[in-house]
Amino acid sequence: MPSPSQVPAPGTPPVVSPARVLAGLCLLVPIVVMLWVPSYGKTSPELGGMPFFYWYQLLWVPLSALFTGSAYLLIRRDEAARRAASAVPGPVLPAQPKDGGLA
Repeated sequence: MPSPSQVPAPGTPPVVSPARVLAGLCLLVPIVVMLWVPSYGKTSPELGGMPFFYWYQLLWVPLSALFTGSAYLLIRRDEAARRAASAVPGPVLPAQPKDGGLA
């Protein structure tokens, strides 16, 4: 049984949301692709005289930046949604008459 500090308060969004899972996958894709060396450990096809091994790795520099930026935006949007969902509105005060209550 989880301890009371691990149980989320009622009405709060779950800790693991689809946006966070997608952000994690965005961060994982470039890592897995670059660690899977047999997929690009060859010399052909060449691009501008550069072997495939080199231009493929260079191609992943901007692609990794795009994946990382996407993950950042997903987490940022998820955090904003969490803050909006957890915002508790203050007490509603009765409207004050325009004449200050003198009438």
